[in-house]
Amino acid sequence: MTPRPPFTATVLTMFPEAFPGPLGVSLIGTAWRERGLWSLDTVDIRAFSTDTRGFLDDTPAGGGPGAVLKADVVARALDSVSGPPRPLLYMSARGRPLTQARVKEWARADGITVLCGRFEGVDQRVLDARGFEEVSVGDAVLAGGEAAAMVVIEACVRLLPGVLGQADSLSSESFEDGLLEHPQYTRPRTFEGLEIPEVLLSGDHKKVAAWREEQRRVTTRERRPDLWAAYPDKTTHAGHEPAKSQVKSAKARGE
Repeated sequence: MTPRPPFTATVLTMFPEAFPGPLGVSLIGTAWRERGLWSLDTVDIRAFSTDTRGFLDDTPAGGGPGAVLKADVVARALDSVSGPPRPLLYMSARGRPLTQARVKEWARADGITVLCGRFEGVDQRVLDARGFEEVSVGDAVLAGGEAAAMVVIEACVRLLPGVLGQADSLSSESFEDGLLEHPQYTRPRTFEGLEIPEVLLSGDHKKVAAWREEQRRVTTRERRPDLWAAYPDKTTHAGHEPAKSQVKSAKARGE
């Protein structure tokens, strides 16, 4: 069987010097630089301007403030990318929200090509003609798409086989089944008067699993009512309180 080629993330940007940034550290960076499980390429959009002054943008059609990246310049930059067809993503505040489900789909591809906008955005015609999917990483506006591109790339790369040390750590993460992750604790047992919930120290794996499941439900209901509204099984288990109520003060216990 022919081995699968490494997942390739190609970034079209005016600022290639911004990369790899956080993509070059920890397990993600090791998987790239030392283990070859994925690769990162940057394409400098500025190199594809035919204007003698090197301009990449022009004034918005119809008037208005700012400038818009030109369709022909972006198209030439994209045409310089070789390799098999990959999902084309344009980081945009008006895009569809980034979801774990979409990340899983992209991680199964040979890679992704990400366009980072600047100024007032990119000429809509190149987005439509080339089939870019507009993606938003949150309800906020950034100065450019580079930071957002790093978020998407990291989300994809960490799902690749062999990147994380413990693959089973992915199974109970936030969004995997529509719920947020449960709270986590570790030593010391008491920190600034707050203790680890007793159930986690009981050694009863069944009780621990039940507690964690209920905390996922409580956390999702409180913090992401939109996710909770869409979750099919809203059953709660009697006797389980929110995590914040289970972290008792040592002083309150008389210790």
